[in-house]
Amino acid sequence: MTPPTTIRETVLALRSGWRETIPRQVRRLVLRDPACSLRSSQNPSDRQDVRRRRSGDPYDSRVTATASTGQADVVIVGGGAAGLATAIFTARRAPDLHIVIVDAAPKLGAKILVSGGGRCNVTNVRVTPRDFNGGSPNVVKKVLAAFDERRTVEFFRELGVSLHEEDWGKLFPDSNDAHTVLKALIDETRRLGVRILERRRVVRVEPQADGFLIATQPAGPPPLTNPPTFADPAAPRDDGTWLARRVVLATGGQSLPKTGSDGFGYELARRLGHTIIPTTPALVPLLLDGDFHIPLSGIAQDVEIRVRVEKDRPVRIVGPLLWTHFGVSGPAVLDASRCWHRAVLDQRPVAVTINLLPGKDLAAAEHAFLDLAARQPRIAVATALSSFVPARVADAIVKELGIPARITLANFDRTARRRLLTAILDWPLPVRDSRGYNFAEVTAGGVPLNEIDPGTLASRRCPGLSLVGEILDVDGRIGGFNFQWAWSTGYVAAQHLAELSRS
Repeated sequence: MTPPTTIRETVLALRSGWRETIPRQVRRLVLRDPACSLRSSQNPSDRQDVRRRRSGDPYDSRVTATASTGQADVVIVGGGAAGLATAIFTARRAPDLHIVIVDAAPKLGAKILVSGGGRCNVTNVRVTPRDFNGGSPNVVKKVLAAFDERRTVEFFRELGVSLHEEDWGKLFPDSNDAHTVLKALIDETRRLGVRILERRRVVRVEPQADGFLIATQPAGPPPLTNPPTFADPAAPRDDGTWLARRVVLATGGQSLPKTGSDGFGYELARRLGHTIIPTTPALVPLLLDGDFHIPLSGIAQDVEIRVRVEKDRPVRIVGPLLWTHFGVSGPAVLDASRCWHRAVLDQRPVAVTINLLPGKDLAAAEHAFLDLAARQPRIAVATALSSFVPARVADAIVKELGIPARITLANFDRTARRRLLTAILDWPLPVRDSRGYNFAEVTAGGVPLNEIDPGTLASRRCPGLSLVGEILDVDGRIGGFNFQWAWSTGYVAAQHLAELSRS
């Protein structure tokens, strides 16, 4: 006899006594699940009764009480921004679907809580494909157009979270507390009846004829090698298996692993047929060689960073830089870090410099310097330079260039002046590394966009699978853009997942 390939055939086989070729764990799963009664397996419309998520529903109560093996229409792996958004938008559009979020963290949304200095930069007043790196700008444009920054503002207003604008167009909650954002998302998720399983790690996802078998286990280190199969005696046996019609990977990347983003989602995607563009940290502080930066620790100033990669046009980024004891940080540095990391990954020569007088070239800088010399010819060069950059930075530059401390502008000749100005307009940053994933705000690389349908975010490699958020090869610059990507991808995927309600 041919082995059963669907849930219905499995139920009928068990009822008829034919058990030999059905794995023990699946037999236990099906027989213990009230959704797999003979009546519901014979009449698909009756299954809607057990998918109701109203208070007191016996199926939902059983899952809530024991977190045991069960059935779901949609299982979302990962309960961060993208996972929560996907669950909310799907449940709103198709309230009859049984949706489950599985997350390994003790509490959902840890990355939301630490973002924006604990205030959560929800989005930006203006979001365009130019604010993102990685995959096709046309795909990014299509996803953003489906759910743009204006709809994000309205969405959070519906949740009771009003936003205000700050520098560089960043939008923060009026409470200035990321807990406000996270609580609103989780409250809405629970109001819609979405089941949340915390401290559960998905260790395997196996496609079936009519869905997926998903094995979970209590959260622990990611099982990156030799995962158990469902017929393997070592497979999870603690009621941690689910049958789902659709699976969404919303696992994030590798940035800030203490929040739960350990990169295992890439391994799950790879096992399901996807390729992975090599990943690197992005939006991460940079480490510098030498000791020039050490006495400047704590000083912030506006600069123009230039990243020169062999055979590419220089990348120019204007914004605040923060000198630190280990090197440099600040918004401009974080945005530049991706370029440096990708060049190193590709084994291409790369150099990073800063213009300490952003917006000025040599002619404009010299004009300003000569104007100051005409008005105050007796002041020291370091004092004069402190009119343009922080005093400690001026002192460090003069010392580094070997300019006598007491030389005045009146005695500072043209050659020396131009040497100084040329240096501060293109000051080298000897980058040796970054602070890595532990301090990165996002991951560059991931699942290529050409392996998903841009209109639905459904996988082109594995039917029934969708991918949202940071796991995809898209990363935004600092300023709320990566959260916007999470909301937008969650919305697009949800429109497709909601079609299950009509099938």
